[in-house]
Amino acid sequence: MQDLGIGVLIEGKNMERLLMGLLVTARIALAAVIFSIIFGTLFGILMTKKSPLIRFLCRFYLEAIRIIPVLVWLFLFYFGLARNFHINLSGELTCVIVFTLWGTAEMGDLVRGAITSLSKHQYESGFALGLSAAQLYRFIIVPQAVRRLMPGAINLATRMIKTSSLAVLIGVVEVLKVGQQIIESNFLKSPSAAFWVYLFIFFLYFALCMPVSQLSKRLEQKWQN
Repeated sequence: MQDLGIGVLIEGKNMERLLMGLLVTARIALAAVIFSIIFGTLFGILMTKKSPLIRFLCRFYLEAIRIIPVLVWLFLFYFGLARNFHINLSGELTCVIVFTLWGTAEMGDLVRGAITSLSKHQYESGFALGLSAAQLYRFIIVPQAVRRLMPGAINLATRMIKTSSLAVLIGVVEVLKVGQQIIESNFLKSPSAAFWVYLFIFFLYFALCMPVSQLSKRLEQKWQN
């Protein structure tokens, strides 16, 4: 068993450590996804405003997030802020902040696209019924836009879960970091342990992303009926 390397997974508390690392990954991803949905929806609505200044600022933020890699933002917040502004951010909190900034930009663009794809008659009908702008978005625009952006939003959520693995590069002890620690501590006696550890991590990520994908399919089927 040890010669094959798979035995490393059940030695001591290695399995428990990997699952605890997965919990950290899930916690970071869940927090970032929730905040991204909330702020991204507001950002997307803001992007539809006609004000040139608001549009410029929104576009600048969106392009800055897209052009600069997420890893650079992680280093900028974790090392740059701590050194230059004496702000003490934990690695996990840094990941939540950076992934939320990234997710807000991407989610906002999805919301903008979904809202602008709706017919102008939807707005005219809402105002004709005497709805305020807030009521119009709450009861008419947003519910319809949600159906259109759901596939892209689910794809973004799974991307955020997978991108959370970058947390290992700023010292966060998530599932990938735990796997590296296990591999390094067993390298001499089980050189092939890396294959089994990473294979197990692959299935953990699969188990984390699959429910999100299944939820998307169920919602699409429900809305089509």
